[in-house]
Amino acid sequence: MNLRHLSLLALLLAGAQSPVGAAPPERVVSMNLCTDQIAMLVAAPGQLYSVSHLSADPRISAMATEAEELVINHGLAEEIYLMEPDLVIAGSFSTRATVEMLKRLGMPVAVFEPAYGLDDVRERLQQMGEVLGQEDTARSLIEDLDQRLDVLRAAVGHRPSAALYYANGYTSGDRTLAGQILIAAGFENAAAAAGYSSGGVLPLEVLAMLDPEAVITGHRYPGASRAEDILDHPVVQTLREGRASGAITDRDWVCGTPFVLSAIEDLSTVRKDLLAD
Repeated sequence: MNLRHLSLLALLLAGAQSPVGAAPPERVVSMNLCTDQIAMLVAAPGQLYSVSHLSADPRISAMATEAEELVINHGLAEEIYLMEPDLVIAGSFSTRATVEMLKRLGMPVAVFEPAYGLDDVRERLQQMGEVLGQEDTARSLIEDLDQRLDVLRAAVGHRPSAALYYANGYTSGDRTLAGQILIAAGFENAAAAAGYSSGGVLPLEVLAMLDPEAVITGHRYPGASRAEDILDHPVVQTLREGRASGAITDRDWVCGTPFVLSAIEDLSTVRKDLLAD
Protein backbone atom coordinates (compact mmCIF):
# COMPACT_ATOMS: atom_id res chain seq x y z
CA MET A 1 0.00 0.00 0.00
CA ASN A 2 1.49 3.37 -1.04
CA LEU A 3 1.22 6.82 0.50
CA ARG A 4 -1.70 7.65 -1.82
CA HIS A 5 -3.70 4.75 -0.36
CA LEU A 6 -2.86 5.81 3.19
CA SER A 7 -3.95 9.43 2.70
CA LEU A 8 -7.20 8.48 0.99
CA LEU A 9 -7.94 5.86 3.63
CA ALA A 10 -7.48 8.34 6.47
CA LEU A 11 -9.64 10.88 4.68
CA LEU A 12 -12.54 8.53 3.97
CA LEU A 13 -12.52 6.88 7.39
CA ALA A 14 -12.74 10.32 8.93
CA GLY A 15 -15.84 11.03 6.81
CA ALA A 16 -14.29 14.17 5.35
CA GLN A 17 -14.37 15.37 1.79
CA SER A 18 -11.31 15.80 -0.42
CA PRO A 19 -9.24 18.81 0.64
CA VAL A 20 -8.77 21.59 -1.87
CA GLY A 21 -5.90 20.72 -4.19
CA ALA A 22 -5.85 17.00 -3.33
CA ALA A 23 -5.29 14.75 -6.32
CA PRO A 24 -8.46 12.84 -7.32
CA PRO A 25 -8.29 9.03 -7.22
CA GLU A 26 -7.13 7.70 -10.58
CA ARG A 27 -8.35 4.10 -10.47
CA VAL A 28 -11.84 3.70 -8.98
CA VAL A 29 -13.91 0.56 -8.52
CA SER A 30 -17.64 0.67 -7.75
CA MET A 31 -19.40 -2.46 -6.48
CA ASN A 32 -23.02 -1.30 -6.21
CA LEU A 33 -25.61 -0.85 -8.98
CA CYS A 34 -26.57 2.66 -7.90
CA THR A 35 -23.08 3.97 -7.13
CA ASP A 36 -21.96 2.47 -10.45
CA GLN A 37 -24.32 4.70 -12.38
CA ILE A 38 -23.63 7.85 -10.36
CA ALA A 39 -19.90 7.25 -10.77
CA MET A 40 -20.26 6.73 -14.53
CA LEU A 41 -22.01 10.11 -14.74
CA VAL A 42 -19.57 12.03 -12.53
CA ALA A 43 -16.15 10.43 -13.11
CA ALA A 44 -13.60 11.94 -15.46
CA PRO A 45 -12.68 9.90 -18.56
CA GLY A 46 -10.56 6.92 -17.52
CA GLN A 47 -11.05 7.52 -13.80
CA LEU A 48 -13.62 4.76 -13.24
CA TYR A 49 -12.04 1.36 -13.82
CA SER A 50 -14.70 -1.16 -12.83
CA VAL A 51 -18.42 -1.41 -12.04
CA SER A 52 -20.59 -4.24 -10.75
CA HIS A 53 -22.05 -6.89 -13.07
CA LEU A 54 -25.54 -5.59 -12.27
CA SER A 55 -24.83 -2.41 -14.18
CA ALA A 56 -24.46 -4.41 -17.38
CA ASP A 57 -28.01 -5.79 -17.05
CA PRO A 58 -30.33 -3.62 -19.19
CA ARG A 59 -33.37 -4.74 -17.18
CA ILE A 60 -32.21 -2.89 -14.08
CA SER A 61 -29.47 -0.54 -15.26
CA ALA A 62 -30.05 2.69 -17.16
CA MET A 63 -26.39 2.68 -18.20
CA ALA A 64 -25.90 -0.92 -19.33
CA THR A 65 -24.25 0.14 -22.60
CA GLU A 66 -21.75 2.38 -20.80
CA ALA A 67 -21.01 -0.38 -18.26
CA GLU A 68 -19.96 -2.74 -21.04
CA GLU A 69 -17.01 -0.43 -21.74
CA LEU A 70 -15.62 -0.98 -18.24
CA VAL A 71 -14.20 -3.95 -16.35
CA ILE A 72 -17.01 -5.86 -14.60
CA ASN A 73 -16.71 -7.02 -10.98
CA HIS A 74 -18.88 -9.30 -8.86
CA GLY A 75 -18.30 -7.60 -5.52
CA LEU A 76 -15.67 -10.09 -4.30
CA ALA A 77 -12.96 -8.74 -2.01
CA GLU A 78 -10.15 -10.75 -3.61
CA GLU A 79 -11.26 -9.72 -7.09
CA ILE A 80 -11.43 -6.02 -6.24
CA TYR A 81 -8.17 -6.02 -4.28
CA LEU A 82 -6.29 -7.42 -7.29
CA MET A 83 -7.58 -4.51 -9.38
CA GLU A 84 -5.41 -2.24 -7.18
CA PRO A 85 -7.91 0.61 -6.93
CA ASP A 86 -7.16 3.98 -5.36
CA LEU A 87 -10.76 4.05 -4.15
CA VAL A 88 -13.60 1.54 -3.76
CA ILE A 89 -17.19 2.81 -3.77
CA ALA A 90 -19.89 0.69 -2.12
CA GLY A 91 -23.49 1.00 -1.04
CA SER A 92 -24.52 0.67 2.59
CA PHE A 93 -26.30 -2.56 1.65
CA SER A 94 -23.33 -3.97 -0.27
CA THR A 95 -21.88 -7.22 1.05
CA ARG A 96 -20.58 -6.17 4.46
CA ALA A 97 -18.00 -8.93 4.62
CA THR A 98 -16.48 -7.68 1.36
CA VAL A 99 -16.43 -4.05 2.51
CA GLU A 100 -14.87 -4.90 5.88
CA MET A 101 -12.25 -7.15 4.29
CA LEU A 102 -11.26 -4.45 1.80
CA LYS A 103 -10.86 -1.98 4.66
CA ARG A 104 -8.69 -4.45 6.58
CA LEU A 105 -6.57 -4.87 3.44
CA GLY A 106 -5.98 -1.12 3.41
CA MET A 107 -8.33 -0.22 0.58
CA PRO A 108 -9.96 3.22 0.88
CA VAL A 109 -13.75 2.63 0.79
CA ALA A 110 -16.48 5.27 0.41
CA VAL A 111 -19.93 4.03 1.45
CA PHE A 112 -23.10 5.59 -0.01
CA GLU A 113 -26.60 5.36 1.45
CA PRO A 114 -29.49 4.61 -0.94
CA ALA A 115 -31.64 7.46 -2.19
CA TYR A 116 -34.92 7.42 -0.28
CA GLY A 117 -36.30 10.50 -2.02
CA LEU A 118 -35.61 13.04 -4.76
CA ASP A 119 -33.57 15.28 -2.43
CA ASP A 120 -31.23 12.34 -1.88
CA VAL A 121 -30.46 12.21 -5.62
CA ARG A 122 -28.92 15.65 -5.34
CA GLU A 123 -26.96 14.68 -2.21
CA ARG A 124 -25.56 11.49 -3.75
CA LEU A 125 -24.36 13.40 -6.81
CA GLN A 126 -22.64 15.92 -4.54
CA GLN A 127 -21.06 13.14 -2.48
CA MET A 128 -19.77 11.42 -5.61
CA GLY A 129 -18.30 14.67 -6.85
CA GLU A 130 -16.45 15.05 -3.55
CA VAL A 131 -14.96 11.55 -3.36
CA LEU A 132 -13.94 11.58 -7.03
CA GLY A 133 -12.65 15.15 -6.96
CA GLN A 134 -15.15 16.08 -9.69
CA GLU A 135 -17.23 18.70 -7.88
CA ASP A 136 -17.81 20.84 -10.98
CA THR A 137 -19.28 17.92 -12.93
CA ALA A 138 -21.53 16.98 -10.03
CA ARG A 139 -22.65 20.59 -9.62
CA SER A 140 -23.58 20.77 -13.31
CA LEU A 141 -25.62 17.57 -13.05
CA ILE A 142 -27.42 18.89 -9.95
CA GLU A 143 -28.28 22.19 -11.66
CA ASP A 144 -29.71 20.32 -14.66
CA LEU A 145 -31.67 18.03 -12.33
CA ASP A 146 -33.18 20.97 -10.47
CA GLN A 147 -34.10 22.85 -13.65
CA ARG A 148 -35.83 19.88 -15.24
CA LEU A 149 -37.65 19.02 -12.02
CA ASP A 150 -38.95 22.59 -11.76
CA VAL A 151 -40.35 22.38 -15.30
CA LEU A 152 -42.03 19.03 -14.66
CA ARG A 153 -43.55 20.15 -11.36
CA ALA A 154 -44.82 23.41 -12.86
CA ALA A 155 -46.82 21.47 -15.46
CA VAL A 156 -48.92 19.67 -12.83
CA GLY A 157 -52.60 20.58 -12.52
CA HIS A 158 -55.23 18.03 -11.50
CA ARG A 159 -53.71 15.04 -9.71
CA PRO A 160 -55.35 11.68 -10.45
CA SER A 161 -54.79 8.95 -7.87
CA ALA A 162 -52.35 6.13 -8.58
CA ALA A 163 -51.09 3.08 -6.71
CA LEU A 164 -47.73 1.40 -7.08
CA TYR A 165 -48.29 -2.34 -6.91
CA TYR A 166 -45.56 -4.95 -7.12
CA ALA A 167 -44.90 -8.64 -6.49
CA ASN A 168 -46.38 -9.92 -3.22
CA GLY A 169 -48.70 -6.90 -3.20
CA TYR A 170 -45.92 -4.55 -2.09
CA THR A 171 -46.50 -0.81 -2.46
CA SER A 172 -44.47 2.37 -1.92
CA GLY A 173 -45.64 5.45 -0.03
CA ASP A 174 -44.66 9.10 -0.22
CA ARG A 175 -41.46 8.65 1.81
CA THR A 176 -39.83 6.53 -0.88
CA LEU A 177 -38.04 7.37 -4.10
CA ALA A 178 -40.76 5.66 -6.18
CA GLY A 179 -43.49 7.48 -4.27
CA GLN A 180 -41.83 10.84 -4.86
CA ILE A 181 -41.43 10.07 -8.57
CA LEU A 182 -45.18 9.47 -8.60
CA ILE A 183 -45.88 12.84 -6.94
CA ALA A 184 -43.45 14.74 -9.17
CA ALA A 185 -45.25 13.31 -12.22
CA GLY A 186 -48.53 14.80 -11.01
CA PHE A 187 -50.25 11.89 -9.29
CA GLU A 188 -51.60 11.46 -5.78
CA ASN A 189 -50.26 8.33 -4.11
CA ALA A 190 -53.28 6.20 -3.22
CA ALA A 191 -51.18 4.13 -0.82
CA ALA A 192 -50.42 7.23 1.26
CA ALA A 193 -54.16 7.79 1.67
CA ALA A 194 -54.32 4.29 3.14
CA GLY A 195 -51.60 5.08 5.68
CA TYR A 196 -48.58 3.72 3.82
CA SER A 197 -46.06 6.54 4.19
CA SER A 198 -43.10 4.29 3.44
CA GLY A 199 -43.70 0.84 2.02
CA GLY A 200 -45.47 -2.38 2.84
CA VAL A 201 -47.88 -5.03 1.65
CA LEU A 202 -51.15 -3.55 0.41
CA PRO A 203 -53.94 -6.15 0.59
CA LEU A 204 -56.02 -6.63 -2.53
CA GLU A 205 -59.13 -5.66 -0.59
CA VAL A 206 -57.60 -2.30 0.34
CA LEU A 207 -56.42 -1.72 -3.22
CA ALA A 208 -59.95 -2.37 -4.49
CA MET A 209 -61.46 0.02 -1.93
CA LEU A 210 -58.97 2.75 -2.85
CA ASP A 211 -60.05 2.36 -6.49
CA PRO A 212 -57.09 4.35 -7.91
CA GLU A 213 -57.32 5.90 -11.34
CA ALA A 214 -54.01 4.25 -12.29
CA VAL A 215 -52.28 1.09 -11.11
CA ILE A 216 -48.55 1.06 -11.84
CA THR A 217 -46.72 -2.24 -11.65
CA GLY A 218 -43.17 -3.45 -12.15
CA HIS A 219 -41.53 -5.33 -14.99
CA ARG A 220 -42.21 -9.04 -15.08
CA TYR A 221 -39.11 -11.22 -15.11
CA PRO A 222 -38.73 -14.41 -17.17
CA GLY A 223 -39.70 -17.65 -15.47
CA ALA A 224 -42.40 -18.53 -12.97
CA SER A 225 -42.72 -16.53 -9.77
CA ARG A 226 -45.49 -17.05 -7.25
CA ALA A 227 -44.74 -13.59 -5.88
CA GLU A 228 -45.86 -12.10 -9.19
CA ASP A 229 -49.07 -14.14 -9.41
CA ILE A 230 -50.93 -11.43 -7.51
CA LEU A 231 -50.44 -9.11 -10.50
CA ASP A 232 -52.65 -11.48 -12.52
CA HIS A 233 -55.48 -11.39 -9.97
CA PRO A 234 -58.82 -10.27 -11.45
CA VAL A 235 -58.96 -7.32 -9.05
CA VAL A 236 -55.64 -5.96 -10.32
CA GLN A 237 -56.54 -6.69 -13.92
CA THR A 238 -59.90 -4.93 -13.57
CA LEU A 239 -58.31 -1.89 -11.96
CA ARG A 240 -55.66 -1.70 -14.66
CA GLU A 241 -58.08 -2.07 -17.54
CA GLY A 242 -58.25 1.27 -19.28
CA ARG A 243 -56.38 2.93 -16.41
CA ALA A 244 -52.85 3.63 -17.56
CA SER A 245 -52.39 -0.09 -18.04
CA GLY A 246 -49.10 0.44 -19.83
CA ALA A 247 -47.48 2.20 -16.88
CA ILE A 248 -44.64 0.23 -15.32
CA THR A 249 -41.67 0.93 -13.14
CA ASP A 250 -38.37 0.08 -14.80
CA ARG A 251 -34.62 0.70 -14.66
CA ASP A 252 -35.06 4.49 -14.45
CA TRP A 253 -36.87 4.03 -11.10
CA VAL A 254 -34.37 1.71 -9.40
CA CYS A 255 -31.64 4.11 -8.28
CA GLY A 256 -31.41 7.69 -7.13
CA THR A 257 -29.77 9.05 -10.27
CA PRO A 258 -30.75 11.78 -12.76
CA PHE A 259 -32.47 9.03 -14.74
CA VAL A 260 -35.42 9.42 -12.38
CA LEU A 261 -36.24 12.41 -14.58
CA SER A 262 -36.98 10.01 -17.43
CA ALA A 263 -39.29 8.05 -15.12
CA ILE A 264 -41.10 11.26 -14.16
CA GLU A 265 -41.41 12.35 -17.80
CA ASP A 266 -42.78 8.96 -18.87
CA LEU A 267 -45.28 8.94 -16.03
CA SER A 268 -46.28 12.52 -16.77
CA THR A 269 -47.22 11.39 -20.27
CA VAL A 270 -49.31 8.60 -18.79
CA ARG A 271 -51.07 11.14 -16.59
CA LYS A 272 -51.86 13.41 -19.54
CA ASP A 273 -53.22 10.48 -21.56
CA LEU A 274 -55.33 9.42 -18.59
CA LEU A 275 -56.83 12.89 -18.19
CA ALA A 276 -57.47 13.15 -21.93
CA ASP A 277 -59.65 9.99 -21.96
